[in-house]
Amino acid sequence: MKLRIPFTAIGACALALTLGACGAVDTGTGTGTSESGGSTAEASGEIPRPAACDEDTPYLAVALPNLTNPYYVAMKQGFEEAGEANGFEVEVQIADDDDANQLAQVQAMLQKQPCALALNAVKSEPGAAIVKAANDAGVPVFTVNVGVDPASLESQGASIVQYLGADNTAGGTQTAEQVLKDLGADAELKVGFVTEPDETPTQMRDKGFEDAIAANPNASVVAKVDGNVKPDDSLRATTEMLSGNPDINVIFASTGPAAYGAVQALGSNSDVKVYGFCAAEETLTEQYPGCVAQEPKVYGTKVVEQVRAWLDGATPEPEILEPLKLFTVGQTPGPGEVG
Repeated sequence: MKLRIPFTAIGACALALTLGACGAVDTGTGTGTSESGGSTAEASGEIPRPAACDEDTPYLAVALPNLTNPYYVAMKQGFEEAGEANGFEVEVQIADDDDANQLAQVQAMLQKQPCALALNAVKSEPGAAIVKAANDAGVPVFTVNVGVDPASLESQGASIVQYLGADNTAGGTQTAEQVLKDLGADAELKVGFVTEPDETPTQMRDKGFEDAIAANPNASVVAKVDGNVKPDDSLRATTEMLSGNPDINVIFASTGPAAYGAVQALGSNSDVKVYGFCAAEETLTEQYPGCVAQEPKVYGTKVVEQVRAWLDGATPEPEILEPLKLFTVGQTPGPGEVG
C-alpha cells in the first residue's frame, strides 16, 4: 500500500513527552445528542458514498492534532497499520495544534476526493467547519477522540457518521471510585482539578469524577485550574493552585499531560495524592496511586475497521464508547496506554 506522506509531519514527532490526550458524541444536525456531540443525516440512511470508495485501494484521509503527544503517535500507527490491513491508501495530516492549519489540510485532502475522512479535531468547536467542508464535498466523516461541538455542527448544518473514543464520563467515575477505595468512603477530601475546561471530553471526565466523589459527604472540590493539556502548563497551574489552596490533599488530573505536570509539581515529601488519566510510561506510586488509560492505537484501528465495515454494507453505530484501563501502585502504563 502506498502512503501519502503528510507534508506537515516532518519533525513533529521530535518530542515524545509522557503525555496523554482527551476524548468526546452526538453526531451533527438532527437526531439527538449523546456523549460526544453532533447530529446525523446518517441516521436516516443518507451517508454519501464517494466514487473513491469503489476503487481497488480507497483513499482514506486522516486528520490529527499533533505528534508531540505519544497519544497521537500511537493513534497514527493504528490508522496506518489498519489501513494497510484493510486495503486503504492512508494519508495522515498533522495540524500542529492549529485549527486553521487543520482546516486547510483537510480542504487539501478533500481535493483528492477521499472515500472518507477520519477526524480528530484540534478543538471541538472549530472542528465543525471541517465537518461542514467534508459534507459539502460529499465525503463522510468518522470522528475519533475529540467530539465536535453539537451546537457548532447544528449552526453549520453539518453532520458526522460516527464518533469513537473513550467513555470519558465512566473514566472520571472510575477514578473517583478508586480514590474512595484508597482513601476511605468518608475521608476528609479537599480536591483540586487540573483540567481543560473548554473541551467536551475533559468536561465529561470532570463531571464523572465530581458526581462519583460526592458519594463521600466529606469530599469537596475546592479549586479547578486549566492545565491546557500540556505538562509544563499543568505543572505551573498545579503549583499556583496548591499555593492558593494549601488544604488540597487530592488532585484529579483529567488528561495525561495534567497528571504528569501535577506529579512534577509535588515535592517528594508532599502528602497530596494525584489521580486521573494516565501519563504514558509513568509508574504509579504512593503519591500517584491511580489512573485510567485510553488505547489510541486501538481507536485508530477501530475507526478504519468501521469504515471498511460500512463499505461492505454494515450500518455504522452513531457512537462507540471504549472502556478505560485502570492502573494502580506499582503498575506502569505502556507507550500506547495514555490519558
